Amino acid sequence: MSAIIEPFLERTPALPLLADDDLLRCIAWRDGEAVSAGAFLADVAALAAQLPSARHAVNLCEERYRFIVGFCAVAVAGQTSLLPATRTPQAIADVQGAYPDSYVLAEHAWAALPGRQFVFPALPRSGIAAMPAIAAGHTVAVGFTSGSTGAPRAHPKGWGAVCASSAFNAGVVCNGDAPNIVATVPAQHMYGLEMSVLLPLRSRAAIHAGHPFFPADIAFALAQVPAPRTLVTTPHHLRALLRDATRLPALHAIISATSPLDVELARGAERRYATQVLELFGSTETCVIAQRRTARDEPWQLYTGVELHPQPDGTLVHAPYFAAPTPLQDIVELLPGHRFRLCGRNGDLLEIAGKRASLGDLNRKLLAISGVNDGVIFQLDAGDSGVQRLAALVVAPGLGPGQVCDGLRAAMDPVFLPRPLRVVAALPRNAAGKLPRVALLEALRKA
Repeated sequence: MSAIIEPFLERTPALPLLADDDLLRCIAWRDGEAVSAGAFLADVAALAAQLPSARHAVNLCEERYRFIVGFCAVAVAGQTSLLPATRTPQAIADVQGAYPDSYVLAEHAWAALPGRQFVFPALPRSGIAAMPAIAAGHTVAVGFTSGSTGAPRAHPKGWGAVCASSAFNAGVVCNGDAPNIVATVPAQHMYGLEMSVLLPLRSRAAIHAGHPFFPADIAFALAQVPAPRTLVTTPHHLRALLRDATRLPALHAIISATSPLDVELARGAERRYATQVLELFGSTETCVIAQRRTARDEPWQLYTGVELHPQPDGTLVHAPYFAAPTPLQDIVELLPGHRFRLCGRNGDLLEIAGKRASLGDLNRKLLAISGVNDGVIFQLDAGDSGVQRLAALVVAPGLGPGQVCDGLRAAMDPVFLPRPLRVVAALPRNAAGKLPRVALLEALRKA
């Protein structure tokens, strides 16, 4: 174990499952009914006593409350939750293959999966369970990158580290309040895990048990919880909400992450819902490390204790609770006041015919075209020539490829025009709103 994290673990050898011992406070909302922290702990204890003997569990529970109970029971039993980036049978089988001593925990049996499975049982809630403590050094989860830039990579998360990170998230998202959170992102994604699983455990926030997707579903879920309400979502979902006429209950805040949030989209959401939109910056590797109010601030504010060290090909991130400095592909400019400006990703920087651009900027220009509802410009494999080639998939009802190209031609240098450009019915986004590269290439082949 590195010298960086040893002092942190020495100070905190074990941490309780919940940040406070108020067993009467609401930790979750199911079907409009409040679930107390005491009842939750009883469910965790009952499930932990029934889990199979193993080192790892692939938690596929879709209902968020069952996921949280499963996540905590697995940790209490001394096991580790595996969180695959997608729920496809192949992705799950790959994870089980890499971790042979594992089983799938889900609400129902998966016929397509060959490995061990354990179906979430009915839990007879009785009595009051003691508050469990988990060793700070115990690996409670292994998160996997989305595959948007290649094959998914595994990143273990220790209990002490995620508790430390969650304390900063609580300061930003809760700010002394006890918000009721509705999340559109899956709990298996690291952003979803931080905001909809760890935050209710390590603050006084409560989470809605559902996983709404469409605007009407989001409005219904928000109406099932009392104020103050916080919506945890993505730019993709936020853009869909603003295109829709569905009214939402009063929102205390909107939290966004997983992809860059356009300033005009943030401002439009703040005007429509009379709230503030906070954008979080992080990764599967680091968890959340910075935040900003995008509608009015361009620079990012780092969390206390986090330090960035620019490198030629990215940035090294240091934090007291990291096992080691963590490299990111993001290029940053350091600013006074523990802030930074994001300049792009190392893999997004393009140089074609002696001219430079970034994929992030090209995609902002694509989405700014009137009539474009969704779209992405991405790099194709260079091939034998070594020349960088760009392609685009665009959701633009009523527009043809030529009209979209005309819009791009007016906004960018012609050398960066994507060829081919295909208009499609929908992009192959995963549950977190991300676009895995393999899915993009397959969608382009079929278009």
